[in-house]
Amino acid sequence: MKVLFIGDISGEPGRRAVKICVPALRATHGLTYVVANGENSAGGAGITTATAREILDSGVDVITTGDHVWDHKEVYGLLGAEPRVLRPANYPPNTIGRGTYVATLPGQTPLAVLNLQGRTFMAALNNPFEVARAEVDRLRAVTPAILVDFHAEATSEKIALSWYLDGQVSAIIGTHTHVQTADERILPNGTACLTDAGFTGGHDGVLGREHEPVVQRFLTLLPQKFGVCDRNVQLNGCLVEIDDVSGRARSIQRISEKLRG
Repeated sequence: MKVLFIGDISGEPGRRAVKICVPALRATHGLTYVVANGENSAGGAGITTATAREILDSGVDVITTGDHVWDHKEVYGLLGAEPRVLRPANYPPNTIGRGTYVATLPGQTPLAVLNLQGRTFMAALNNPFEVARAEVDRLRAVTPAILVDFHAEATSEKIALSWYLDGQVSAIIGTHTHVQTADERILPNGTACLTDAGFTGGHDGVLGREHEPVVQRFLTLLPQKFGVCDRNVQLNGCLVEIDDVSGRARSIQRISEKLRG
């Protein structure tokens, strides 16, 4: 199978990039499944029912999130009603929503998606390594193909989890830092990894926001309103080919599609 993972969708420009690029990428690469991080899809922070629906209607099979998932109150209803929208699995067990989803298409090997959040320089959630082990053991009884979105700040934490799960999952893709890294590889036991998939939205700013107020914040330390950047819009992510029987990754390729016009 071929799986496209889309890095953090930032606001309307990011959603537009998904809507335009995903059908073309499906046709070009013969994609089986598409997974996207949508935690910044609503105005650059958070996700809403409307933005989730727009992303799913654009051809995305599963939406992952991260630390901004709770920025809009309506997300509680969204997470309770839509199983294809995930929040990190290492929240306490009674937290609304779910951290895993198994996407299934007729005649295709199912793809399990696991959403995790790091703890280094971030909120002190449950240990993602311990949660990952339990969830992966459960998911491997369903399908050999497992993709992990590890929403984390520290490069070391992302790489460490990749080694910890090498051979147990098909791919571990990092999100959160919004800068696409050039360290894609397949570990010895068949797990593809990329420290960060980058983000999908306007790249002529600061991590998807207009650069002027961000600069002013650094200069003055005063509060600023960070508008969403709508210039140089790109879709960032990666393409992973997975063996349907073993679940081992065959290849991983970074994707960067620039919108024309």
